Formats: sequence, structure tokens, C-alpha cells
Amino acid sequence: MLTLALILIPLLAVAAIFFCAPALARKITLGAASANLLLAILAITTHCSGVSLNVLESPSIALSLNIFENKGISIVMLILSVVVTLAAVLSGNCPKDREKLWFSSILLISVGAIGAFISTDMFFFFAFHELALIPTFLMIGILGRGDRKEVAWKTTIYLAFGSIVLLAGLLLIVNQIGTFDMTKLEPLAKYQNEVALLLIIGFGTLVSLFPFHSWAAPAYASAPAPISMLHAGVLKKFGLYGLIVVGYKVAPDGMAHWLPLLLVLLLCNIIWVGLVTINQKRLDLMLGNSSVMHMGYIFLAIAALIDNGSTFATEAAVLLMFAHGISIAMSFCLADRIEAKTGSLEINQLGGLAKNTPNLAFLFGLVGMASIGLPGLANFAGEIMVFFSGFENWNAADGFGPLQITTMIAIWGVVISAVYMLRAFRNIFHGDTVRRTEKVTPLSRDEKIPALILGLILLIVGIYPQAILQFFN
Repeated sequence: MLTLALILIPLLAVAAIFFCAPALARKITLGAASANLLLAILAITTHCSGVSLNVLESPSIALSLNIFENKGISIVMLILSVVVTLAAVLSGNCPKDREKLWFSSILLISVGAIGAFISTDMFFFFAFHELALIPTFLMIGILGRGDRKEVAWKTTIYLAFGSIVLLAGLLLIVNQIGTFDMTKLEPLAKYQNEVALLLIIGFGTLVSLFPFHSWAAPAYASAPAPISMLHAGVLKKFGLYGLIVVGYKVAPDGMAHWLPLLLVLLLCNIIWVGLVTINQKRLDLMLGNSSVMHMGYIFLAIAALIDNGSTFATEAAVLLMFAHGISIAMSFCLADRIEAKTGSLEINQLGGLAKNTPNLAFLFGLVGMASIGLPGLANFAGEIMVFFSGFENWNAADGFGPLQITTMIAIWGVVISAVYMLRAFRNIFHGDTVRRTEKVTPLSRDEKIPALILGLILLIVGIYPQAILQFFN
């Protein structure tokens, strides 16, 4: 029943928030997030059994939850979800009189992500993800900044399109295998090419795969920090997770058929969007585009799984999904602190921030180096495994194939990442102070806590990747 409690506790907390005084909303949310973190640890360490509650007889639909079904992927995604949720609760500045919307949205996005990652029934796998999108749209449209309404509608249209295409693909799968039960997935007898294309477009849009990516950076830049942390750090991984646990299982031949297209699109994510990222003048837009760019690396690992059946491509993809989720959540957390203290995220309007806030400079430098792929930090471990997966089972006598060529070009993304991240760090934290930064104060203890939690995880996993990879044994 621990798996069911991971869903019920946030939902009960949301109900409590709506009936309690606004001043108690943060305490309730923090209590629920902390309880879910402890429950997740307990569920994993005790190897708790799953739960299945029959919802509909025909067609058979059940609320089936099991964190041990997908060879470690669900465990890692659950850990990512509960950790980033706790950090998101501790981050951001809730506007006055908006406590109920703010904190209930955080919990609903969290429960949607957790539910999707541990569901073993395709109906709830899809439904939990859609649940998480509703508060995302509301928070951008109501409490976002900039052209928030336009961004909210654009995000809604893109993600609704992706969800509809994905639903069509899932229904085609269910029509052939005769059940929503994800534990019974097997290669389809027919229509693999059509199903694979629907899943690549559907899941790909939700992950911001080129050319269905232009919703992501504006959405993250406009959304309040906790929402950006949860969506970019956790919920976006739903599409990647789905391609691994559903797409590759039901349509391996179909995925192989579309592999050349996937290789081209993931390179566009890495190189094209990487160059767009270099051109950004605002820190939030730079981070948003950076997130889109780094999805290309994870798609590269999935391509290696499809192309050569790499024995560690799945582990590489999931490790990088985890590392990226932690690092991008930390990045948006610190960007929010910069904006709160200076009133701006325009990179060229800031300078010398390290003189007055050395702790902020250190933390941002740490996550910046992780994003670049500096050895000793979690992202490096994931990226190097991804690059190696592209050459597994490669025979030099056969020459370079499409996957190997794509991998070699993708490595240049590391250089692009270094350019935009180091330039942003130099312009924001070094040089002379300007009017916006001359009276800035260091981060307080409460302001440091969420970033310290995430930064410590980047260090631990970077030094000891087996902390995550052990769940695949």
C-alpha cells in the first residue's frame, strides 16, 4: 500500500489546502512533500509490492501501481520526482493571497508525475500526465510573467496536440494487445511503423523534440520557479520514459524504421537549439532553451538502444534524465533568486554579483559546471555513457554508420554548452557591480536549502553514479 500512499498523500494535502487557512498551505505542502520523500525511500528499501484496484471491467482498466516493474527506470524517476518536489516547495516566492493555487498546483504536478512513472496501466499512465498539465497551464496563465496568457495558450496547444497524437498511438496498441496492462506489452504483429511514428511525435512533442520544441523555453521562462523546476526537471521526462517502456517494447522494428529521422531531429535539438541558446539575452530563456537542447542527448541514447541494442543505453538515458532533472531544477531555483534580488534576468544588465553574494555565485557555478558536463558531477556521468552507447558493438572494419556519425557531431554540443553557460556566469557574477547588484545581500539559510539539496545530489551521483545505476541490477 506504500505505492498507493505516494498518490493519496499529495491528493489529501491538496484537499486540506482548500479547506484550511491560506497561512497553513505551505506547511501542509511541505509536510506532504517530506512524507512522500520518506515513503519513497521506504518503498524502495523494503521492495514493497504493487497495488491494483479494478476500475472498469470492460475494457479492463485498473489503478495498477508498481515501482519495480520497469527494471529500475520507475525507481529512478520516483526518486527524481520526490526530491525535486521538496526543492520546489522550498523555492520561489508565493504571491500574497495565492497560497492555495500555488501550493496545490505544486502537489498536483508532483502527483501527476509520480502516478505516470509508477503506473502499469496505460490508461492511468496517460491520465496522470494529463492531470499534471492542468495546474501547469493555470500557473503560467495566472501567476506567470511576461506574455503569460499567450505563452499559456501556446503551451496548451502544443501539449494538447502531442497528447492527442500520443493517445491515438496508445489506443492502436491497446486495440492489438487487447489490454491496458503495460506488463503485457510485446512487439505488435502489425502497424509497427504507424504506431512508432505516432509515439515519436506524441512523446516527442511532450519532450520538446525538434521541431515541436518552441513551446518549452517560453513556458519555463514565464512560469513561476517551482513550476519550471517540476515541469522541466520531472514532467518532461514522461515522454522519454514512455519511448523506453512503451515505444521500444511494442514497436522495435517500427522505431528502427524511423531511426534516420530521429537521428536528424535529435541533432537539431543539440546543435540548432544549442546555437539558439547561445543567442539568448535573458537567463530564464537561456536555461529553457538549454533544457530543450539537452533532451537531444537522451534521445541519442534511445537511438543507440534502437540501433544496436546497447546493453547500457537505457541506463545511460535514465542516468542523464535524472542528472538533467536535478540540474535544471537547481538552475531555475537560482535564477529565481537572482531575479528576486536584482529585479532582472537580463544577462547584460547584471554584473559583479559574486562580490556581494559569493554563496549564490558558488551554487550557480556548481550547477553551471554540471550542465556543461564537468567530470565529477552527475551530468558528465550520464553524457559519457550516452556517447559510449553510440559506439557499443561497433566494428571499425564496417566504418562509421549513421549512429556513430550522429554521436560524433553531438559531442560538439558540449562545446556549445560551455560557451553559453560560461559567458552567462562571467557576465552575471564577475566584473564590476552595477546599480542592480551593488546592494544585493547574500542568500539566507532558507534560500540556500533547496539549491544545497540539489547540488549535493549532483556531487554524490557525479562521484558515485552507481548510486543510481544500482537500481538496474
